Amino acid sequence: MATLRDAAMTSKAWPFEEARALLKRYEKAPPEKGHVLFETGYGPSGLPHIGTFGEVLRTTMIRRAFEVISDIPTRLICFSDDLDGMRKVPSNVPNPEALKEHLQRPLTSVPDPFGTHESFGHHNNAMLRRFLDTFGFEYEFISAQEFYASGQFDPILLRATERYDQIMEVMLKSLRDERRETYSIFLPIHPETGRVLYVPMKNVDATNGTITFDDEDGQEMTLPVTGGNVKFQWKPDFGARWAALGVDFEMYGKDHSTNTPIYDRICELLGGRKPNHFTYELFLDEEGRKISKSSGNGLTIDEWLTYAATDSLSYFMFLKPKTAKRMHFDVIPKMVDEYHQQLRAYAGQDAAQRLANPVFHIHGHNVPSSDMVVPFAMLLNLASVSGAEDKETLWGFIRRYAPEATAETHPGLDAAAGFAVRYYHDFVKPKKTYRSADDKERAAMEDMLAQLKAWDGEADPEALQSMVFAVGKSHGFEPLRSWFKALYEVLLGASEGPRFGGFIALYGIPESIKLIEAGLAGELSA
Repeated sequence: MATLRDAAMTSKAWPFEEARALLKRYEKAPPEKGHVLFETGYGPSGLPHIGTFGEVLRTTMIRRAFEVISDIPTRLICFSDDLDGMRKVPSNVPNPEALKEHLQRPLTSVPDPFGTHESFGHHNNAMLRRFLDTFGFEYEFISAQEFYASGQFDPILLRATERYDQIMEVMLKSLRDERRETYSIFLPIHPETGRVLYVPMKNVDATNGTITFDDEDGQEMTLPVTGGNVKFQWKPDFGARWAALGVDFEMYGKDHSTNTPIYDRICELLGGRKPNHFTYELFLDEEGRKISKSSGNGLTIDEWLTYAATDSLSYFMFLKPKTAKRMHFDVIPKMVDEYHQQLRAYAGQDAAQRLANPVFHIHGHNVPSSDMVVPFAMLLNLASVSGAEDKETLWGFIRRYAPEATAETHPGLDAAAGFAVRYYHDFVKPKKTYRSADDKERAAMEDMLAQLKAWDGEADPEALQSMVFAVGKSHGFEPLRSWFKALYEVLLGASEGPRFGGFIALYGIPESIKLIEAGLAGELSA
């Protein structure tokens, strides 16, 4: 373990860089609360999206890295701002018209349009927790509604009344002139309508811990800031939460980065110590637009898990968090195969290399072995040429290629075969476009066909790949990439594909002969 810790102290993997910065926070003395607190925030105004999951996963990676370099205990809190008012009706819920009358009410007071939970906020919280539990995260969940109502926020709310002018000064500098006239750090919850009110304060009484304001109808009201009667505006809420909980680390998207000085200063004014931060780039959909909870664009966690196992999504999240990444269905096969390449590499790596390997940050010290004797991309091509309707069709080829493999001994491969068939039918099959070979390509394919018919050795992937390579060379394909592109387009109906020698070995030499004959006869393009 000492060797691992030594390697971790110099590792350039981004979770270790953040963990080392966090450790410096307590280089003089350990935390008085007895632990280092990581936090992630979630606004349940819409169904949880994949970016929300990414925050928890990446924070967990930094937490895991911290536990390698330090013996200080850690906690992770997932905080849901479910007391926030519903500002607009999400478009991706059943019967959205029925929710319009509940605008500006706290999400935990809005009826659940799905009819399964106490409120819309409770429904979205449950969705988030189910997603997080699917991935085995260790976390504690805190509901803002419960946090405010139980009085756990009361000391900070009372302190905010005492330092109201100072906090307002911080906030007003960041607001447009017209917004300054009506802004307050406090949002009262109307005792009769239940709506979250965005109204200016007429008086803030620090002695009695109350606020006075006019409601939407002009009626003057006075409410205690304690007991869930009042919540913070969202920017002050960040700093107030950090002060109330003693948060040491929180990450958030680039869209929050300009507010960081505001969050920090409010935390300090409320008696807290500003936490370490990490800002990540945003996820984009296929068209390069920011993924949004309310519009429902981009991939959801459930959609990814329809076509691949959880670890491939974790791998995607690890990669370059400070680079904006497009997140759409086409990236899934690549992530699956890259993840398994890293798994296979891990066993032979030294301590420093292992700490740089994404699979360590996904699995910690319990990195599994890969049982993917056939890459996912190859499974997709098998599904394509065989027109597979179920994974058993693919197992017919897999057993011949790797006789020792079974669904029981290779459960990851078995699951991947099922995912590949599903992905093929939903994304590959609709886009398949075959073409006929031109004269140069036909001559080369006829040459390859003759060599396959004369093949008398084992179906060795490397030997077959060398043969395919040599055929392309001898027929003058330059660059050689154009030869393989021709094979893919004529025989597989795609512009990209697998190592063709490996494909022949897996699909079978007799079957590959029939495939080439069909392609040359124009039967595939027809």
